Amino acid sequence: MEFLPFWLCLGFPFLVVEWRHGGGAAAAASQGGCKVVDGVADCRGQNLASVPRSLPSHPRMLILDANPLKVLWNHSFRAYPRLENLSMHSCHLDRIGHYAFQGQGRLRSLGLADNRLSENYKETAAALHTLLGLRSLDLSGNSLTEDMAGLMLQNLSSLEAVSLARNALMRLDESVFEGLEHLRELDLQRNYIFEIEGGAFDGLTELRRLNLAYNNLPCIVDFRLPQLRFLNVSYNILEWFLAAREEAAFELEVLDLSHNQLLFFPLLPQCGKLHTLLLRDNNMGFYRDLYNTSSPQEMVAQFLLVDGNVTNITTVNLWEEFASSDLSALRFLDMSQNQFWHLPDGFLKKTPSLSHLNLNQNCLKMLHIREHEPPGALTELDLSHNQLAELRLAPGLTDCLRNLQVFNLSSNQLLGVPTGLFDNASHITTIDMSHNQISLCPQVVPLDWAGPSSCVDFRNMASLRSLSLEGCGLKALRDCPFQGTSLTHLDLSSNWGVLNGSISSLWAVAPTLQVLALRNVGLSSGTAEMDFSRFGNLRELDLSGNSLTSFPRFSGSLALRTLDLRRNFLTALPQRAVSERPLRSLQAIYLSQNPYDCCGVEGWGALQHFKTVADLAMVTCNLSSRIIRVVELPEGVPRDCKWGQVDTGLFYLVLILPSCLTLLVACTIIFLTFKKPLLQVIKSRCHWSSIY
Repeated sequence: MEFLPFWLCLGFPFLVVEWRHGGGAAAAASQGGCKVVDGVADCRGQNLASVPRSLPSHPRMLILDANPLKVLWNHSFRAYPRLENLSMHSCHLDRIGHYAFQGQGRLRSLGLADNRLSENYKETAAALHTLLGLRSLDLSGNSLTEDMAGLMLQNLSSLEAVSLARNALMRLDESVFEGLEHLRELDLQRNYIFEIEGGAFDGLTELRRLNLAYNNLPCIVDFRLPQLRFLNVSYNILEWFLAAREEAAFELEVLDLSHNQLLFFPLLPQCGKLHTLLLRDNNMGFYRDLYNTSSPQEMVAQFLLVDGNVTNITTVNLWEEFASSDLSALRFLDMSQNQFWHLPDGFLKKTPSLSHLNLNQNCLKMLHIREHEPPGALTELDLSHNQLAELRLAPGLTDCLRNLQVFNLSSNQLLGVPTGLFDNASHITTIDMSHNQISLCPQVVPLDWAGPSSCVDFRNMASLRSLSLEGCGLKALRDCPFQGTSLTHLDLSSNWGVLNGSISSLWAVAPTLQVLALRNVGLSSGTAEMDFSRFGNLRELDLSGNSLTSFPRFSGSLALRTLDLRRNFLTALPQRAVSERPLRSLQAIYLSQNPYDCCGVEGWGALQHFKTVADLAMVTCNLSSRIIRVVELPEGVPRDCKWGQVDTGLFYLVLILPSCLTLLVACTIIFLTFKKPLLQVIKSRCHWSSIY
């Protein structure tokens, strides 16, 4: 024990030195604000002016995004020789030293997006050339031209993924991507590219994904990239897409040509692997039936292709451009927002594997359903927002929609559907026929039935789950037209009088319904008619735009989560609306645009505590011909309205009695004042005799 003070004195200086060293390291770590977890050092948004040099351990990934680094000096990462991933997005970098990445032989991914590398691009290029093992490079958002990008990518033959998105590239030639024989992904979206020279991508033999979206390409002619699997040329100004007529099989699987100015169906490459074709928002149409051509020469167009001293002529059949395309593997086809007036015979027969077909917002007037058209594999068909007045079904065809699950016919001019269209459609779950003037077939057709022969019958469709019939001009339902279904979503909105004031016609599907929309159907308040107690699984109920004067009734273990009562005639909030358990479990209730009386809003305070009124700021009430928002209603107003709750007979008696008393007193005074003269006048006029 006598040696303890001696050892304490001897060890104290070493403890102080160690404490200072440890404290300094802790301060450095807290100063940088970086978090190191499992080899990942996250230093983003820490207002760092330089690369931190004393991070604990040796991270494999360093994230420096959103720091004002501005300059990367030489040997900035000397302390981290094990880095494999480095990200410096939005760091205001305008200069990278020649030896900034010296010693980073393990670096595989480098992100430099959204900086200012165009200002000292030659020095930046020299720094990048030291990264001989780099596989992924992100240079997007740096205002680079094609010459700058070409210089930066030189000698980086190990690259597999490059992003040059959001730069200033305008014209691509074979020198930009020279030597990148291992490149698999190239992102060139959101540039100003208006021309791609022949052979610009010829050296990219391993290229699989190419993104050219949001550029200014006017056409793609003689497309010859057989190794490509994904091509995105959306949001350009393409008028033509013509693939080279080569015998070599193309590997293309996804082709996005949406949002362009294509006039004709694209001339696709001879590939049997294309499964997704996106042609949305173009100017396409099939024109053979619209033009009378007297000779075959009037049906073709010739393209003159000049590449240096070589001239090629490509001949294309304008009216049957799809005939030579291989669509056998196509599964998803989107041709919406075009100008298709019809589908030529045999078009859909070339797509036996098609499962999703989108033709909405076109000019279709008639669709002829034949054998294998649409194909039997089809599960989703969207024909909405066309001019369809007729669906024609081939005779004897009974299982044309056997695998269809979603059928959208909304916003057309249909009066009905062919008899037997939904026969054997055992997988259909969703039908949207809103905004068509259709009629529902009665359960038993009466002798005096005046409805159309092509009425629609949804009975006994066991697989049907969602049905939309909004704005169809439906008459009052005589019986339950949905019997035999298991509907969970039903929309009967904007069919005035369809329920004839009662919801009893929906009781057959009440146990399964989860979402029910009854906007603008003419409902009014009643005792039994507005009782939704049978709808035990109902989650969303829309009763807006009706004539309800009181809350609908709910009881039992209702699962209701959303209730919409806007645009009705509610004048007060009943106390049961706050106290009833089904309404207290609501997540959102909409109550605005009703003529509430400010004297009948005593229940609002309790309801506001539930925070379920989604449009509370827009709820108003009437007070003495003034419109006041309920949230701004003074606390004393309901007390000032107590006079309105007394008996009205007594109220009027109190008002009339003083007037009557005043009138009686006035008459008495007048009578007494003029009593004597008045009696004399009466006596002289009547000649009464005196008794003498």
